[in-house]
Amino acid sequence: MIELTGLTTRPAQVWGGVRLVPLVRETPIEDLRLDVRLYDADFGVVAVDPRTAYYSYIPHGYVATWDHAPAAAYGTQLLDPAERTRAPDRMTLRFHRRMARRVDKNRLRFLPLHLALEGYLALHFGGPEIVWEEWSQRAIRHGLSPRVEEAYTGALVRGLDDALRVFEIHAGQCGLLVYVADALASAFVVPHPADYRALHATLLLDLYGELIYHYAMLSMPVPDFRARIADANVRSLADLRAEAARQHEEWAAFHDGAMAAGLLEADYTYERVYDLGPYRLSRFLPPFERRRDNHVGEVITDESGQVAYLKTFRLSENQVRRGRLLTALAANDWSLPGTATALGVTEPELARRIENAGFGHLLRQDVRDHYRARRRAG
Repeated sequence: MIELTGLTTRPAQVWGGVRLVPLVRETPIEDLRLDVRLYDADFGVVAVDPRTAYYSYIPHGYVATWDHAPAAAYGTQLLDPAERTRAPDRMTLRFHRRMARRVDKNRLRFLPLHLALEGYLALHFGGPEIVWEEWSQRAIRHGLSPRVEEAYTGALVRGLDDALRVFEIHAGQCGLLVYVADALASAFVVPHPADYRALHATLLLDLYGELIYHYAMLSMPVPDFRARIADANVRSLADLRAEAARQHEEWAAFHDGAMAAGLLEADYTYERVYDLGPYRLSRFLPPFERRRDNHVGEVITDESGQVAYLKTFRLSENQVRRGRLLTALAANDWSLPGTATALGVTEPELARRIENAGFGHLLRQDVRDHYRARRRAG
């Protein structure tokens, strides 16, 4: 589960099909600050390990600075467009050393969302651990390499640019939940209100799944939840304040218990990435349950488990199916009969799912032909 302790949900703001729900921190975190680092490149290559590389559009990174004493943020680094030089006949590349890399005694550079997405792409990346006869030589030698997923930048999500531009930033705001067609697209939390103001616009540089992109293209405007106060309950300004406070509490309870329940109540698997003094940077994977929200993400928590930083990416149904399938195969030692039994399907049906998920090359061609013939025979 994800507990947003210390963060309070404020009334949503709506722009077309985009709903933005602010999160306000009662007590800002002073000894951990975030700063953005913009990269002057179209494409990024990250050396995950000596034999594995991650390729993606990486427009920016975050620098986390921690200290036990109050610290000021370094501030957003803006690049002068006049200083950018780019050859018209080639793509600019930028090479990064690891997803998270210490750059000073109390400073860590990491690549937001890419840290989480690399964890999803690396899910059982090595392929079959037991050389069953059904698996191809390519599967045995190279595993799932290359592993590819599609995503869209926030600038391509219709309405998000305008929504963020006209969005009213609250006093003490340290986070935001982005909904498109009332589907939770992403969650974003930072330690300090000054960090949020500096990083607010970077939501357009983040990645969003194909589900969110298509929802934005096809959805109608979503309704605004407006507060309704009964005149009979108001006899004074104190009564009006009490009714307004009650409306805020009811909205927060509805939002956290219904709209954001898929994100907050899931049973995640966490992987520690780096220790930042009293804080811990981790990434997490969802349980890959069908027909519900599934988010990958990264989080920084303190020693008590309070969330200082959070960023999530919602997986599409196809991505959930792939994650569920790979998890089931790994849990059953990549045995097709064992996995079919665990999923409650026949072996030919499991082979069909493997092919539909884009992993057909992992099976030997004669095995694929055999299972296709069995499916046709009924």
